[in-house]
Amino acid sequence: MNLHQFRFVQEAVRQKLNLTETAKALHTSQPGISKAILELEGELGVDIFARHGKRLRRVTEPGEEVLKAIEIIMREVNNLKRIGHEFSQQDAGTLSIATTHNQARYVLPGPIAQLRKRYPKVNVSLHQGTPEQVAKMLLEDVAEVGLATESLSNFEDLITLPCYEWHHVVVVPTAHPFAQIERLTLAELAQEPLISYHPSFAGRSRIDQTFAAHKLKTNVVLEAIDADVIKTYVRLGLGVGIVSEMAMKDDPPGGDLIARPAGHLFGPNVARLAFKRGAYLRSFVYAFAQLVAPRLSRQLIEQTLAGQNGGEDESL
Repeated sequence: MNLHQFRFVQEAVRQKLNLTETAKALHTSQPGISKAILELEGELGVDIFARHGKRLRRVTEPGEEVLKAIEIIMREVNNLKRIGHEFSQQDAGTLSIATTHNQARYVLPGPIAQLRKRYPKVNVSLHQGTPEQVAKMLLEDVAEVGLATESLSNFEDLITLPCYEWHHVVVVPTAHPFAQIERLTLAELAQEPLISYHPSFAGRSRIDQTFAAHKLKTNVVLEAIDADVIKTYVRLGLGVGIVSEMAMKDDPPGGDLIARPAGHLFGPNVARLAFKRGAYLRSFVYAFAQLVAPRLSRQLIEQTLAGQNGGEDESL
C-alpha cells in the first residue's frame, strides 16, 4: 500500500464517489484510480466501497474504518511536511488563512501587516468563503487557520478558540428618523425594510432568531455577504442596514451614514479562530493567532490542541 492509494480513496469520498471528478481533481486517469483502489482493497482483504458494475455506490462498514485510518495517516504526512519545512526554513513559507469577507476586510489587515513585518519571508494566501467553506478548507488542508463567527465550533475535527466579541449596529442615512434615536427597539426595526447579511454570515442567524423570539415579522428586502454592499444600498434609501460594528470603523464621524448600537437587541457575537485537530502548526501560525487575539498564546493553543484544557470553551 502507498500514499497514492490513500489519496485516491480520500478524494473519491470527497467527490461523492464520482471517479471522473476524482481523476480531474487529482490530475490523473480514472482507470488508474480504479486500479489503485482495487489493489488496496486486495491488499487489505476488505471492500472499501460497495459497487454496482464499475461504479462506486457507497462506503462499506469496514471502509468507514479504513477511511478513519487514512485520515490519520494523511494528516500526519501533512504534519511531517510542515515540520520539515519549518526546520529547513525557520521564518519562511506560506500562511494559508480561510475566512469570511467580513473578517478579511475589517479584522485581518492589521494582523497580516504586522505578521509580514515580523516575518518578511512569509507569504499570506487568503481564502474567502462561507463559514462552512472555511471549515471545509481547514479539514481538507487548503488552509492552516480559519476565522469566522458561525459554524466552526460545529465540526468535531476542528479545534476552535474564541478571539473577540462584537455586536451589530443599525445603519441609516443622516436624514432618516432613526438617526435621531439613540436606543432603537426591535418593534421599530421590524416596521422598516431591512438590509443585512446573507443568513450564513456575520451573526445573521442571531438577528432572525431574536425577531422570531419576539414574534415580530421582518421585511428583509436585500441580503449580501459584504457590508460595503449593504451600506451602498442603505445610502440609496432601499432600507435600514444591520451590519457588524467593525464594518463602520472606516466611516468618519459626520459622514453620510449614522450607526446606532444594536447589541442590546441582538446580544454579542464571538469570532473564533480554528485549526484542524491534530495539525502541526508552524511558529508563524502561533504568532498570527496572537496578533489576531493577544490572549491566544502559543501555550494556550498547544494545550488546547493536545486536549489538556477547556480552551475551546474559555470565555473572553
